Amino acid sequence: MNTVCHGRPADLSGRAEEEIRTYDFLDSLGVAYDCLDHEAAYTMEACEAIDKALGTVMCKNLFLCNRQQTAFYLLLIPGGKKFKTKDLSAQLGVARLSFAQEEHMVRLLHIQPGSVSVMGLMNDTEKQVRLLIDEDLLKSDTFGCHPCRNTASLRLATADLLNKVIPALGHEPTMVTLPEVTE
Repeated sequence: MNTVCHGRPADLSGRAEEEIRTYDFLDSLGVAYDCLDHEAAYTMEACEAIDKALGTVMCKNLFLCNRQQTAFYLLLIPGGKKFKTKDLSAQLGVARLSFAQEEHMVRLLHIQPGSVSVMGLMNDTEKQVRLLIDEDLLKSDTFGCHPCRNTASLRLATADLLNKVIPALGHEPTMVTLPEVTE
């Protein structure tokens, strides 16, 4: 794992366009952030070392849809939190939620599985994805996510996420309260 850099990495060669667009987006908003390059992280367990290196908890980003696959949701919850979709379905008044298929993620967010991030909403120009944020995520002063690629991670202030990033993305968040599942 590399060292944490403040702001965008100095060397952008070999990086994906969507990752560079994330840095450009954050820089254009004047958002301060730290960045860490690492091996691809596909699980929350893989994120534990990243959490420690960045000094924050990586956000778990879940791309969900309704049964008909006509309504899509991006749920942000604390990395270690488990939940049941029925609890979220009840809060939203949606009959049944499940994980959306890969092709919808690629089409709407231009992100590959394992790289889902709130930053992908900058690609949802038609506002087809509803942003959901678990209130527990707001208890931390910092927020960790991928820059649309799971080979790097970012840490930024939660206040900047709420007051600068999300408004610039143009996706009004819906706050949800999900009980911790202990099974």
